Amino acid sequence: MSAFKAYDIRGQIPAELNAPLAYRIAQASAAELKPRTVVIGHDMRQDSPALAHALAQGFLDSGVSVLPLGLCGTEEVYFHTDYAAADLGLMVTASHNPESYNGIKPIGRGATAITRAGGLNAIEGRTYGDEHFAIATSFSERGSLQPQPSKAPYIERLIASVRDIDLKPMKIVAHPGNGCAGPVIDLLEPHLPIEWIKIEHEPDPRLPNGVPNPLLPEKRAAASEAVKRSGAALGLAWDGDFDRCFFYDEDGAFIEGYYLVGLIAQSTLRDELGATILYDPRLTWNTEDIVSKAGGRAVMCKTGHAFFKEKMRAENAAYGGEMSAHHYFRSFASCDTGMLPWLAVLAELSRTGATLRELVDQRMKAFPCSGEINFKVASTKDAIAKVQAAFAGESPEITTLDGLSMAFPEWRFNLRGSNTEPLLRLNVESRGNPALVADMAARIGDLVGA
Repeated sequence: MSAFKAYDIRGQIPAELNAPLAYRIAQASAAELKPRTVVIGHDMRQDSPALAHALAQGFLDSGVSVLPLGLCGTEEVYFHTDYAAADLGLMVTASHNPESYNGIKPIGRGATAITRAGGLNAIEGRTYGDEHFAIATSFSERGSLQPQPSKAPYIERLIASVRDIDLKPMKIVAHPGNGCAGPVIDLLEPHLPIEWIKIEHEPDPRLPNGVPNPLLPEKRAAASEAVKRSGAALGLAWDGDFDRCFFYDEDGAFIEGYYLVGLIAQSTLRDELGATILYDPRLTWNTEDIVSKAGGRAVMCKTGHAFFKEKMRAENAAYGGEMSAHHYFRSFASCDTGMLPWLAVLAELSRTGATLRELVDQRMKAFPCSGEINFKVASTKDAIAKVQAAFAGESPEITTLDGLSMAFPEWRFNLRGSNTEPLLRLNVESRGNPALVADMAARIGDLVGA
């Protein structure tokens, strides 16, 4: 079975992804893309250093120079690929997938997305084909292993986003979940008027508290309790490679990423009137309403980091947000980052003097949502077809940009198969009627056999 997915490489260790395969992926990438310099980083998972080393060896043996980042977040690979003008960047991570998985996220020159059509299909074909790749036989033919770069330019880029803001001192809970975000928080700490409450802070390959994935309700208790216990102004949490950022309000309540998209879009449009904002099809009404009232242009984009990166550039969008907590900024090479979103919210809290709950409460009441509900089904295609047929007689507005979206006068839903896991994902929202959200989520769940 191929480990190549919709926009990255991901599979079970070692059956679907292992060091010999990573070495061959590097050779295939070198042959297909012909890079001169490649940036390689890895997350905290137990197998990640070995996979990163195999990738590096594959490139070095193919005559490609390697810039190693070591343990880092995915956005650091994006940043350094752009900053160093490298031709290719690779991040070894399985993000929020189970412990038995790992993966490789590729990025092109200028931190552009590498899509299926843009090279991933060809690399997959070369990787699993019978092509014989040449190996450098002399020192002069080999690529060079460059020194690990300083994190200072990356930290400076983050700090620059709030340098002109009069940030108010506050207490914040940081919950990296033993992923990679902790070391970056430590580097930012001297530059910000924040008292940090750090829990599960150190990267740990053993994952003693399980895979960090705050989208799962059972993973939220530690940060929520820490906020309530410490009296913090808010709580922050990240997944393992911290390309997603999650928020808890001053009462320790988890705030759905959907409402953060609207909040950051509104903040962006205050600074850049008329800007284009991207959003995904899963939950839409709140974002569309905010962007319209703030004088912006809202453009829907298919879910997934490769699709968002590509469309951010095509539309010259200032900001793009996915309800799954991916946030993209034109000023960050149009890439997703888990650090700039909370810095943007910190700036908004300081500008307004409001609490996080006060900033999002009215929007949550106006457009209540279900949060993402996951189902395991035998066939996502058949399940989606069954749901579509059940509602066809109610004359919905139908969108198929990403899975199935059906909109009715007072409620809408999106049902789609995951790009990274064998799951069917449901999101439901309404116009001010949380009971309707619950009823329709239950009805759809019954239809798919949950």
